[in-house]
Amino acid sequence: QVKLVESGGALVQAGESLRLSCVASERIYAHMAWFRQAPGRRREIVAALHWSGGGTYYADPVEGRFIISRDDNKNTVYLQMNSLEPEDTAVYFCAQSGRYSGAKISSETGYGYWGQGTQVTVSS
Repeated sequence: QVKLVESGGALVQAGESLRLSCVASERIYAHMAWFRQAPGRRREIVAALHWSGGGTYYADPVEGRFIISRDDNKNTVYLQMNSLEPEDTAVYFCAQSGRYSGAKISSETGYGYWGQGTQVTVSS
């Protein structure tokens, strides 16, 4: 059973940067994604990385501000968040697909393993 542990959430001011980390319990051979859920809103995919490392997806609200990356030596996926806005406030979740998934990385239904989430709060 894959275990994912997120960290890095914090309270920051608008315009600042933050980096989230997601450590997997085993080497990553799967799509990885970051989702977020704000109070009263549905969970939404924010960014995703193909298992091969060869493709990324970003939701429109974060395109150009967030960067997803992976460190295979540490079994860790990162989400670098720049120019944060109050609208980015949410609980951020790390998610993993099955190994060598053929699903589109932007498909929200393709992820079956989830972390516990980390809170990001951006003040104006």
